[in-house]
Amino acid sequence: MTDMNQDTYAQSSDVGEVQIANEVVAGIAGISASEIEGVESMAGGFTKELADKLGVKSPSKGVKVVVENDTVTVDLAINMKYGYSIPKTCAQVQEKVAQAINAMTGLNVGMVNVRIAGVSLEQE
Repeated sequence: MTDMNQDTYAQSSDVGEVQIANEVVAGIAGISASEIEGVESMAGGFTKELADKLGVKSPSKGVKVVVENDTVTVDLAINMKYGYSIPKTCAQVQEKVAQAINAMTGLNVGMVNVRIAGVSLEQE
């Protein structure tokens, strides 16, 4: 893949070119992380939290993606459910996010960094 700009990356072949936006990779990471049991939600900044309250949902909330030379680094901020093992849940998040990005984009995942932004104390 070659850099097109800092938000989009392209892969060329004999048939043509495929461009992948960082927002797409971030969305894959956010959705994948949200599917892990123990993850309450993705944590985002003030702007994204406000957008959520207004009904605008973004699967890339709480996700930062950097793509360099076919390798992705992902930073996730998540809110955990109370009572779940943080190390075990984070390991599952890291594995699932890396697998999903690789399977859907063909990019190699160098690192998946997980930051616990909060713990939901609400009991089900």
